[in-house]
Amino acid sequence: MISLIEIRDGIGLAMDAIRSNKFRAGMTILGVLIAVATVLGLASIIAGLDKKLVSEIEGLGSNVIFVTRFAPDVDRGELSEEDRNRKWIDFEAAQAIRENCPSVSAVAPENYYRASGGNVIKYKNNQANYPAMFGTLPDYIKVTNRVLNRGRFFNEFEEQRRAMVCVLGDDVATALFPNDDPINKNIRINTREFLVVGVLEKLDNSFVNAGGVNNFVAIPYGTFEKLIPWEKALFLRVSADGPDKIDQAMEEVITTMRGIRGVPYDKDNDFAVWTQDKLKDMAGDIANVIYIAMIVISSVGLTVGGVGVMNIMLVSVTERTREIGVRKAIGAKRLNIIIQFLTEAMTLSATGGVLGIIAGILLALLAKLLFSLPFTVSILWMCIGFSVSIMVGLVAGIYPAFKAARTDPIISLRYE
Repeated sequence: MISLIEIRDGIGLAMDAIRSNKFRAGMTILGVLIAVATVLGLASIIAGLDKKLVSEIEGLGSNVIFVTRFAPDVDRGELSEEDRNRKWIDFEAAQAIRENCPSVSAVAPENYYRASGGNVIKYKNNQANYPAMFGTLPDYIKVTNRVLNRGRFFNEFEEQRRAMVCVLGDDVATALFPNDDPINKNIRINTREFLVVGVLEKLDNSFVNAGGVNNFVAIPYGTFEKLIPWEKALFLRVSADGPDKIDQAMEEVITTMRGIRGVPYDKDNDFAVWTQDKLKDMAGDIANVIYIAMIVISSVGLTVGGVGVMNIMLVSVTERTREIGVRKAIGAKRLNIIIQFLTEAMTLSATGGVLGIIAGILLALLAKLLFSLPFTVSILWMCIGFSVSIMVGLVAGIYPAFKAARTDPIISLRYE
């Protein structure tokens, strides 16, 4: 039978070996440490990324349905010639959805103008850093859940009469008006003058919110259509009339889109209608790929650590051959010798596991400080990392332990 005293003595001998051979033991447990730190650190970073992504995706708008030419996860290389040449989404689609979809509460088209060399926006001697410019409807503020920092958003009357008014992103407002209030100031967008009526609150630049999330100027869609009539292609944000109406709103949008685009009943949609869940699924797929990469990387570290543990245990068996002979001579059985060396091997690798957990927590803290990620350390991954480190010691210690147990006591006692 295995006794607790044997296990305690085995742990004590392992700790003595670590203290007496610090460099050798350190190199032995380094591989395990790196592997466990990689598992825990990356798992924590991935969990933090996932939380941040989900939070940002949910912040894209309330009950939002996106209508685009292609789905965000489409592989353009696998599209047929017919699909590649499908029609763009246009403003007529936005009007049709507003008129024919009772479960839809708001529609916000976004049609962007990309001037050759970038848009030039100026106020006196100040110039913005090539911001985006797009035309939209007053519903934009409702669909996107954006908050106004100053002023107001343009209204239906201004949109219908194609007024020369605009709303600035925070970066543009800061660049043009570092010391002034931008409201009711006239600015020049490319070659035209616009009156600033509002400034949107600053959003953090992040994974979903790309670098241009605050570097833009929005103008009424009617004005955009008057100034840039050749730009027809756009995408739509559609807000359902409550969370319980999303599925119904999607069905209404699909039916309306198929009707205005003339899609036959036996053909697939030549457009994409999707929700935030599509982005969440894409984020989950990315996380799964990273998890697989993490497992591969950590497996390399665990293999290195396991080889190191096996080597040090083989050296330990050779160095303690006489001790093994003495123990056998006074009655120790093979099982006792095996347990002793397996306990030592698992203690070595478990030490690497504990240090790896500490290093993994430090990695998660570093990621929080550098990238403003939520600090998420999973108890599950800590337990998995520690358990795997013990299993590495067990597997790596089997051969040295059985080699020690098979040692002839007569030869061992004569060993110098």
